[in-house]
Amino acid sequence: MKLSVESQIHLNKFKCRFYQCALFDALENKGYRKIMCLWGRRSGKDFAAFSLMIRAALTKVGVYYYIFPTYAQAKKAVWDSITNDGEKFLDYIPPELIVSKNSQEMKIELANGSLIQFVGSTDYDRLMGTNPQGCVFSEYATQDPRAYQYIRPILTANNGWAIFISTVRGKNHLWDLYNIAKDSPEWFCELLTVEDTGHIPLEEIQNEIREGVMSYELVRQEYYNDWNLGVEGSYYGRYIDKLRLNSQISSVPWEPSFKVHTAWDLGIRDSTTIIFFQVIGQTIHIIDCYEKNKEGLEHYANVIHSKPYTYGTHIAPHDIKVREYGSGITRIEKARQLGVYFTVAENISIPDGIEAVRSQLPKMWFDEPKCAPLIKALENYRQEYDSKRKVYKDKPYHNIDSHFADCMRYLSISLSKVRDGTTPEELERRFREARYGSNSNLPPFFREPIDY
Repeated sequence: MKLSVESQIHLNKFKCRFYQCALFDALENKGYRKIMCLWGRRSGKDFAAFSLMIRAALTKVGVYYYIFPTYAQAKKAVWDSITNDGEKFLDYIPPELIVSKNSQEMKIELANGSLIQFVGSTDYDRLMGTNPQGCVFSEYATQDPRAYQYIRPILTANNGWAIFISTVRGKNHLWDLYNIAKDSPEWFCELLTVEDTGHIPLEEIQNEIREGVMSYELVRQEYYNDWNLGVEGSYYGRYIDKLRLNSQISSVPWEPSFKVHTAWDLGIRDSTTIIFFQVIGQTIHIIDCYEKNKEGLEHYANVIHSKPYTYGTHIAPHDIKVREYGSGITRIEKARQLGVYFTVAENISIPDGIEAVRSQLPKMWFDEPKCAPLIKALENYRQEYDSKRKVYKDKPYHNIDSHFADCMRYLSISLSKVRDGTTPEELERRFREARYGSNSNLPPFFREPIDY
């Protein structure tokens, strides 16, 4: 197909813009199929990756997915976005190479038969039955990692490729994948700071700090890809750090002589999470956790019944009283039928619940091997960021970390409902039994005296 002069200019822009770019070189010249590029804010990550995806789609006919954390972010970041040059992202595809655009599904069909579609990682199960040749995972640090886990076998079977572009957000699933990538010969892995890329003058960044536009911590996170500062705006990050310093995140064995309680966050379309814990004296032992997506109550009832624990209280959110469509019964009634008797958590505001977690965290001990997903979620649970006003909103950012964080809120606000033999009354009972033996429940006059 003969291209117009305008289209030739566009294609030349693709090549000239990142002719020396490691992203371009890794995929097109060196043949890497797994690529991770961690560049700072405003460094042109999406422009470079999108340009490379267009070139790949024009070179080999296939399906290509550009994956963002959510559908809305995909629409905002690329579909409706305009570059610093005043051009729309989509206009970088030569117009005569486009057969159709579907704005509802954010899908582009090219003249050679290739399809490019923008999707959200939260809807990864909608990709079932598709056969992609290449995928870009944009801002992977805030994505649902199950999207890559789901699509990875398909890419492997197709000898396809995956590109991960992001800035860091604490030591979450991106950190785990980065540590795999940097030590594997199968991966091209690159982490650059603003000093490496030079895309923004350092004086401009210092001005933003002085003027209060950005905090020092946010600058380190966004421009320097600093893993060690935790997540800017994190609700519990520094609390988890302190627990690590105090060795309260280690091996916490199950104590069979104490009852195990559970706290639940029940999802319908989202994940359901369960935290297993014991209250021993003044401490709270978090011994296990579980998470699964889009399963019925029967599945979770089987999970808890399969464990060897002796259970005390099962804590559920207040919305468990909502009636299910079809059956007409509430989920709390259905749970009873399955042998799970819930105590409903108090319906308090999210800020009050967050404060309750903060007050209880110093008393908690986490089993690190079994509770790794929970610990990671608490570290990365954070406030939503308003990019226009450059401030954090007074509400949490809803993502994959929210489910365990909500679960911990229900646990923390419901500890007064937990009775496992460690209440003052029970301690008094144990003392009487130790002192008076089997007659401990009799009036004092009938008890046998004990010689000291």
